Amino acid sequence: MLPELAWFGWALLAFAAVVIGISKTGIPGAGTVAVAVFAAVLPAKQSTGTILLLLIVADVFAVLLYRRHANWPALLRLAPAVVAGVLLGVLFLAVADDVWVKRVIGVILLSVVAITLLRRRFGRAADEGGPHRVAAATYGTLSGFTTMVANAAGPVMSMYFLAARFPVKEFLGTAAWFFAIINIAKVPFSVGLGLITGPGLLLDLVLVPLVVGGALAGRWIAGRIDQVLFERLVIVFTVVGALYLLLS
Repeated sequence: MLPELAWFGWALLAFAAVVIGISKTGIPGAGTVAVAVFAAVLPAKQSTGTILLLLIVADVFAVLLYRRHANWPALLRLAPAVVAGVLLGVLFLAVADDVWVKRVIGVILLSVVAITLLRRRFGRAADEGGPHRVAAATYGTLSGFTTMVANAAGPVMSMYFLAARFPVKEFLGTAAWFFAIINIAKVPFSVGLGLITGPGLLLDLVLVPLVVGGALAGRWIAGRIDQVLFERLVIVFTVVGALYLLLS
């Protein structure tokens, strides 16, 4: 059975579904807003599993649109740390309650924003091959941890890609492949933890068309957005998401 929600609950979820699509193909970081909406409307654990499947649908569209623009060396540098972060996230979910999860992730996101801005302010830009391997290990571990516990790795990886100064399409292509792989890999863990449920699957079926519409709209936005505006929007959405997690 579908969850019983008031009309405004459905309206918020519909809005969040569109945002999920846009965040994958146009404005990375905006997905944190969708995560916040789902957590506000649905029970915390159910929201995590429900939104994961919608994210995977949007990932498919992002990969189809930007598959040729990925920076594979950057992804390979991240892989070992991401796997370690996911496993840490699984352990954390087994012992922590929702309040601790939100607070820890909020602090991590704000710290990542601050570090990235300081790096750019003082000219510590990434070299042509991408950020130093220590940065890759740090961001990779944080992204694996945050994506497992709250589907909130978007802002972490956005800060990493901004530090590497990726152009818009390379940014979107690399992020598309990264999240498509990691989100699919999370499904068995989410099933095992009871995060994916029957009602959640039915809810996803209702919202999928809106995700698709948002993904197509995001593609239109990405083809017209200025690089400076793009980076500022990524940072703003990251901060908004982090503050929500800290204050909610």
